[in-house]
Amino acid sequence: MKRHLYTILALLLLCSCEDVIEVDLNNAEPRLVIDASINWFKNTTGNEQDIRLTLSAPYFNDEVPPANEADVRIINGNNDIFVFTEDGNSGIYRNNTFVPQIDDTYTIEITYQDELYRGIETLKSVVDIDFVEQNDDGGFSGEETELKAFYTDPANVDNYYFFEFISDIPEIPDLEVYEDEFTDGNQIFGFYTEEDLEPNDQVIIRNYGVSERFYEFMFILLQQNSTDGGGPFETQPATVRGNCINETNPENYPLGYFRLSEVAELIYTVQ
Repeated sequence: MKRHLYTILALLLLCSCEDVIEVDLNNAEPRLVIDASINWFKNTTGNEQDIRLTLSAPYFNDEVPPANEADVRIINGNNDIFVFTEDGNSGIYRNNTFVPQIDDTYTIEITYQDELYRGIETLKSVVDIDFVEQNDDGGFSGEETELKAFYTDPANVDNYYFFEFISDIPEIPDLEVYEDEFTDGNQIFGFYTEEDLEPNDQVIIRNYGVSERFYEFMFILLQQNSTDGGGPFETQPATVRGNCINETNPENYPLGYFRLSEVAELIYTVQ
């Protein structure tokens, strides 16, 4: 009886504790964050492209500061130069004359605060989405809506895919990466599940063709930020670096990635 009484008293003391805990986090010097995703949607010219430059910020900051007044350009394999101009002070740099070419190699050059950042990548193709299959009895509960977006992988070619599922329910899109080591030449699918989807809801499904290096980058990034990763305060195994380097000051390396993709998009209405 005494042991139970002590347990109850301990629980009461714990429940009555309302002290505010101040978390003192270390602040590092801000780094340039490069979101240079060149997306060529099928059946479009691909001329209009955006690049977003921001600065890293402390975890509890409400806003992400833009990186203003940078010089941004992309150079293709023929040495054609596409200049990106900042839209106001948004940190978003735009170009409306870009020329996408499958399997062409592109170089991005960013000059920011007198330091030159450079990255090289190839524009990768992607196949169409064949169809979408819906299952209303999915998940562990048997009550989730599952969507499978089928596509046919080209045979005898190494292919890497980046899937994005966008709906109005989660705050951020659902992202997945796939490679065809064991599915070469077969019809396979990107997978999405959501418990709160209702009939007539729309889901935007996008499949991006990506390079092997981007596949590996996103695979590690998604693993470290998965729901089973232990939360935002867990120590990450390593900093995930992209394909851009600081050629002026290598120690001040940037975050983010320079990617070029052909994109297959399908807007699915939930049945």
